[in-house]
Amino acid sequence: MKSLTNRQIDFMGGRRWAFILSGILLLVAIGAMFTQQLNLGLDFTGGTLIEVRYQSAPALDGIRQILEQNGFEDVAVQTFGASTEVLIRLKQAFDAEVGNDIVTLLRDSGASVDLVRAEFVGAQVGDQLRDQSGLGMLVALGVVMLYVALRFQYKFAVGALLALMHDVVVVIGVFALFGLEFDLTVLAAILAVIGYSLNDTIVVYDRIRETIRKSQITDMAQIFNEAINATLSRTLATSGTTLLVLLALLFLGGDMIENFAIALLIGIVVGTFSSVYISGALLIPLKLSREDLIPPQKTQDDEEEELP
Repeated sequence: MKSLTNRQIDFMGGRRWAFILSGILLLVAIGAMFTQQLNLGLDFTGGTLIEVRYQSAPALDGIRQILEQNGFEDVAVQTFGASTEVLIRLKQAFDAEVGNDIVTLLRDSGASVDLVRAEFVGAQVGDQLRDQSGLGMLVALGVVMLYVALRFQYKFAVGALLALMHDVVVVIGVFALFGLEFDLTVLAAILAVIGYSLNDTIVVYDRIRETIRKSQITDMAQIFNEAINATLSRTLATSGTTLLVLLALLFLGGDMIENFAIALLIGIVVGTFSSVYISGALLIPLKLSREDLIPPQKTQDDEEEELP
């Protein structure tokens, strides 16, 4: 575009390829959710989580075999942080003594092991958490759409809502595709992604509205490019510093917040992309015009016609 300087990026010129990429991501994510489904954690399914500590690194297969031989079914055993820390997940909900019973079984096999914690979630509580979390996410998206519609215009609200839905579906799809555990911490990360992505989108929308009102340019794609380029340094600086913190959490924070950090990492990258190429670029096919933000001025003849 003629008015773009050499330092500016023609974002709108590549919007078709961005739409194709987003479409592929959504198809893969939705396909993974339907074919592989989510690996729901104990928060949603109910069950028992037991953490034990060994004096030396144990053989996980041996632990699983001991428990299955003693009547425990659907046992998942994994290390937790250090190689001597072991998490045992049971899909059934047991009483408070099951942790001591399992430690006794492991000690009878000759291991030196101590109980660290035992957590229980009933199936009914898990179903309630799952339903309420889904409802909470829908309410959050609805409130976002209403806020953007009131602050800007309904076409902005449609673009923002589609961008946020895009971010949420992609994050959930990645967890389904790779079988990562989806629990309440991941849900909290997704809600944080919605807020983060919305913040970026509002900054872009503010600059788009300001540029439309101040500029005499009629080409909407050119206006969007100038607005996005004006906010690009701020977006990259914010996203970059956030990603550094999340990488530190991922590699140094331990297993408890690993999936939380993964969800936020994916969400920040996808959210930054969608703030430009979904929420911003969708305003073109939605046919946003200057008249949507600046009502036409009344002429003298129109004012005379309104007089009684």
